[in-house]
Amino acid sequence: MTTETTSDVKPQAGGAQKMAFQAEVKQLLQLMIHSLYSNKEIVLRELISNASDAADKLRFEALADNSLYGNDSNLSIRIAFDKAARTVTISDNGIGMSRQEVIDNIGTIAKSGTKEFFQSLSGDQAKDANLIGQFGVGFYSAFIIADKVTLLTRRAGDSEAVKWESAGEGDFTLEAADKATRGTDIILHLREGEDEFLNDWKLKTIIRKYSDHITLPIVMKASEWKDGEQVPTDEDETVNKASALWARSKSDISEDEYKEFYKHVSHDFEDPLSWSHNRVEGKQEYISLLYVPAKAPFDLYDRERRHGIKLYVKRVFIMEDAEKLMPQYLRFVRGVIDSADLPLNVSREILQSSRDIDNIKAGSVKKVLGLLEDLAENQPEQYAKFWNEFGRVLKEGPTEDFANKDKIASLLRFASTHVDSEEQVVSLKQYVERMKEGQEKIYYITADSFAAAKHSPHLEIFRKKGIEVLLLSDRVDEWMLGSLTEFEGKALQSVAKGDLDLGKLEDEAEKEQQKKIEDEAKPLIERIQAALGDKVKEVRVTHRLTDSPACLVTGDNDMSGNLERLLKAAGQKTPDTKPTLEINTGHKLVNRLQSESDEDLFSDLASLLFDQALLAEGGQLEDPASFVKRMNKLLA
Repeated sequence: MTTETTSDVKPQAGGAQKMAFQAEVKQLLQLMIHSLYSNKEIVLRELISNASDAADKLRFEALADNSLYGNDSNLSIRIAFDKAARTVTISDNGIGMSRQEVIDNIGTIAKSGTKEFFQSLSGDQAKDANLIGQFGVGFYSAFIIADKVTLLTRRAGDSEAVKWESAGEGDFTLEAADKATRGTDIILHLREGEDEFLNDWKLKTIIRKYSDHITLPIVMKASEWKDGEQVPTDEDETVNKASALWARSKSDISEDEYKEFYKHVSHDFEDPLSWSHNRVEGKQEYISLLYVPAKAPFDLYDRERRHGIKLYVKRVFIMEDAEKLMPQYLRFVRGVIDSADLPLNVSREILQSSRDIDNIKAGSVKKVLGLLEDLAENQPEQYAKFWNEFGRVLKEGPTEDFANKDKIASLLRFASTHVDSEEQVVSLKQYVERMKEGQEKIYYITADSFAAAKHSPHLEIFRKKGIEVLLLSDRVDEWMLGSLTEFEGKALQSVAKGDLDLGKLEDEAEKEQQKKIEDEAKPLIERIQAALGDKVKEVRVTHRLTDSPACLVTGDNDMSGNLERLLKAAGQKTPDTKPTLEINTGHKLVNRLQSESDEDLFSDLASLLFDQALLAEGGQLEDPASFVKRMNKLLA
């Protein structure tokens, strides 16, 4: 996204440059000021959280270059207020920003999916507030209580500082400035009516409520009563506990503290759905505090996004994009892992080949899956909420994580003919418990929509016999089924693949009747095969259909029609396989076909039968014009 053009930059008095916000920033500012105004205290929480992140980044960069600390290695955050000037200032001595970083981080929203995010906004302030929280607002929240914001920053290792200032109305000014120390000062010029933030007790209450878990000391001037009011003294006071929350005993941490820490590490506005806090000791020592969010972030399906788990070593922040700590199918998990064994100078290259990291990852995945199992078993309503938000991502698991395939399989939920609803509420365990006597397989069908799956002609014999079929219509289902081939010893079988054999679910009389029908239909089968030529692999009498005249079936080892369509839509080449056409000899259309002596008309009818079967399963006709021509000819 472009952030600065020649037309954007207008020299101001004193060397300042005037620049326009990116269009999305303007939109976000207006949304926040109106949608989040009822929760003004989050401003302080967000800015303190950003200051903490800046300190973490300095610690990380200083591992390679200790000179970045200069003569100031004691990191902290300072909050001050000025009643006369009506300002609140949040200062840190973290990494700071260069001029270009200010433009990149504050002039634009450099997030993939930004356009889709704004398209999803409804205009309903309550609903949009939740969406904004999922998107993450950070610095921009300042404009909820300030009508002007001044930012003064100097990057560690640089000698020049930068001053940024804006009234949040579409543009900002940028100019060189003097700053004696590294880090960032954010000065909030309060709006009329926001004087509650010019109160010592109020600010300290907000800090203790939302930011007690911040590992840095948050410092304010101590206050004393004088002439009937509290006035600041010259003594500093640390307002928060300033200790790593995850390192404390679980019994010492309140539920509210866990929730606020989640909001800090995730930049989410909502409470988490659940969490797991564990200390592992023995050959390897590490602490994990892992959260499952209540709502999916707007960029959940961006598989390249690397944020999620923060890696610490002995309380020192190392990196956030530690993709080696959590597999892709659990990319929604947020939290921290703090190792006592990894070297402080651990790099991404070391992470790639570290046995310690592999063990930490395996243990953390086990904890998350155990957390989800507990939700599914003991809090089904909460698990249903989780599934609605993250189910499609969890379906990536069987393919990505062979070691935990069975655990993941037990957590999956599907739509099914048993409930006849689009809701994915049926587990494989429930399906197995309901299986008919003599049933040996778990039956499913894939389609590009729930309606297409539900109304597929392939289900007719299963509905007649009361056999449950899973209805799979998520795109990820086809990928998942490549790895999930059985559950508790029961094979998963597509109802649209292979020569259907219901085994013990059919009695001998049915099998004999079927054999008789097949023998009698051989001449018709041969005629249809000749008429369709290389359109089909073969033609045969169906075991599946009771009401429809025909359906298409793929081989046991062939790609399903649905997967073939998905791959073609994605521009990928697919194997050139031919389907099998199954016909229902009890249907009037097939009887009409059998009685037709005109070979040209027979050929048209056979082609029509094939095309209808293709359309019924969601396929596309290679020659729609010929289909229409044949249909019109027969209707006329």
